[in-house]
Amino acid sequence: MAKTAICIADGVEEIEALTVVDLMRRAKLDIDMISVQNRGRAMGSHRIQFECDYCLKDIDLNSYDAIVLPGGLKGTENLMNNVKIIDTIQTFFEKGKLVAAICAAPTVLGKAGILRDKKATCYPGMENGLLSAKVSYDPVVIDGNIITSRGMGTVNDFALEIIRYLADENTAKEIADRVVYSHFEPSES
Repeated sequence: MAKTAICIADGVEEIEALTVVDLMRRAKLDIDMISVQNRGRAMGSHRIQFECDYCLKDIDLNSYDAIVLPGGLKGTENLMNNVKIIDTIQTFFEKGKLVAAICAAPTVLGKAGILRDKKATCYPGMENGLLSAKVSYDPVVIDGNIITSRGMGTVNDFALEIIRYLADENTAKEIADRVVYSHFEPSES
């Protein structure tokens, strides 16, 4: 089974992080919440604090099969300024492992240099940070082993596409049905 790391930094958009974790766990997928600040918890952009499963310093990110970056402006800045996160994104991309980011966080993928000639989307107004990407305004964009999404309003589709990628379409549809989310239509890869 694929093992996913969701990297949580202070300033994270809470809904974008917790919805992904919740839906993936409902799908019985293995996802760990990793505290980038290395103190076992994170303070969200709306002052909601939550516990993480592990601290970045205590784990080997290379043991994971996928990495997810939730947005939030300050959270994105904290991810972007973390050398270990940037290095991991580059390594995952090169090895064909899933790299997923939502809201402002796709700009971290831009900084990591993995979006060249790739189709990607992000929060409105942050497109310049997608550096060399083919900018899309679709809610969720899949290009190879990269999934990007626009923001909190698209998080259900984003999480369900990650589930589809790591499990299968039936599992994603089953989870959408179980949470009464009737708008999920898988993106074309």
